[in-house]
Amino acid sequence: MEQKGGGAQLGLSLFGLLLFLLSMPLFLQMGGGRWLLAEVLPGQVPHGSLSIQSLWSEQETSNESAAVAIWGVKDVEFEQKNVIHSDGEGLGITAEVLERMEDFSYLKNNFYTVDSRTAFLEGDINVDEALSMDFSVEPTVKEPKVLIFHTHTNEDFVDSDMSKGLQEGIGGVGAELKRILEEDYGIGVLHHMGVYDVVNGMGQRTGAYERSGPAVEEILKQYPSIEVCIDLHRDGVPDEVRLVTEIDGKDCAKVMFVNGICRLSSNGQAEPVSWLENNYIKENLAFSLQMHTLAGQYYPGFTRKIYLNPYRFILHYMPRSTLIEVGAQTNTKEEAMNAMEPLAKVLAEVLLDDTP
Repeated sequence: MEQKGGGAQLGLSLFGLLLFLLSMPLFLQMGGGRWLLAEVLPGQVPHGSLSIQSLWSEQETSNESAAVAIWGVKDVEFEQKNVIHSDGEGLGITAEVLERMEDFSYLKNNFYTVDSRTAFLEGDINVDEALSMDFSVEPTVKEPKVLIFHTHTNEDFVDSDMSKGLQEGIGGVGAELKRILEEDYGIGVLHHMGVYDVVNGMGQRTGAYERSGPAVEEILKQYPSIEVCIDLHRDGVPDEVRLVTEIDGKDCAKVMFVNGICRLSSNGQAEPVSWLENNYIKENLAFSLQMHTLAGQYYPGFTRKIYLNPYRFILHYMPRSTLIEVGAQTNTKEEAMNAMEPLAKVLAEVLLDDTP
């Protein structure tokens, strides 16, 4: 039986949809686009359910920043999983490869994976300039030179038992990187273990970067000696993908450097994301390219292509800022830990004038 008033209801629905579409440009201009975009990495889903864990840290840190109100940015997953996770063996860097890197088309195709919602332009990077940029620091363990933190502190590995504490996941990997940088290279590290992916006792990735940002700002004010920021993560991949390579007889999780370039591609035009400013994009890109290139010289197959997306993550506080993915949820803790020795070697090569 036909319901009376159905035609009128349909008309009202269509009228409401039309009003919504007409108001969308104004909505975006007023900043409403922040509700539609997200600072979140591809495929990053919890390996297990998240819960509040007791904080594990070398130093006492305030967790007040973990309660910072979410700014309304709704995290979404990227659509490029099939691209970002189809990495073959990493490129070995030779003199011939270095010469060919000056061709932007070759550089883009062989060194980068670019999210479909952004644009990587030839003017974004000059290889000669990027590879010659000086990122060296004065080594000391008396004060921190490097900050290691984890926007997604609860990220774990296939054999992690997170009931034992955050050291079972990416936090333990960060502690190992700190140990090697200090003991082998004399570079002081502050390892921050604030939790930003849990809200009110529940796993919550929405707004994690907004919550970690104020904490990083406070740390940099408190420790002006810090010159390097590393946001250490592990990726999320399909269950059949294994990101492993052998280095010096050890199985190591592959690593990936990530850059956000604060730009969206709209109808073939590159448009800046106005509320995600970053004055250090050129330096961020050079920093990751130097590390990726050195890794290709020392450890072919260790690094995945550099990943570029429209956002900035926590890369806008200083030139030497990077987000690093260590393996994925299909890797073991041991594989992730083993990756820290070659990663530390690559970092030290860039940060020190004379690396042992």
